[in-house]
Amino acid sequence: RCVLKELELLGKELYGAKLIAQRFELRNCSHHKNPVSGSACLFSMIQEGNPHHFFIATQDPDLANKVKKKAGVPLLFIIQNTMVLDKPSPKSLAFVQNMQTNQLVPEHQKQSIVDLKEKAGLANQQHEKRRKRKRAGGPNPLSCLKKKKKKTQEGQEASAEKKKRRKRKRNR
Repeated sequence: RCVLKELELLGKELYGAKLIAQRFELRNCSHHKNPVSGSACLFSMIQEGNPHHFFIATQDPDLANKVKKKAGVPLLFIIQNTMVLDKPSPKSLAFVQNMQTNQLVPEHQKQSIVDLKEKAGLANQQHEKRRKRKRAGGPNPLSCLKKKKKKTQEGQEASAEKKKRRKRKRNR
């Protein structure tokens, strides 16, 4: 509703955008009596963790930067008449990684693993990565092949005769 109010206030230049926006389903926002700007309203709808799984489609760079800082909010924008889904933000990727690790091992088990490592003395050891040494390889297998015998003149004449027999005439 706030976006439609803003489009009405901006005048006739954005009448087409207003008609397009009216076709979509209206979502109730918390600013019924005193509407705010469209970008502020959209951002307030995703403020509490995006419970309704909204996508944000905008060309406003300020709103896009704010949305990228929120985890789990997909961002759409338009480039040359093509809708583009922006890649997930680092915040979203970190959130997903954290959720996956929490699902694999419960918190109480993580704590017990840490306690067991401390008792065994493994917690303070740092694993050093050893580099593999490059070992000298053998000779090139192609250099070890036996040399091919050169063709004799008789062999070349015989092959020339075969070539003559195989020639075909072109039909034009």
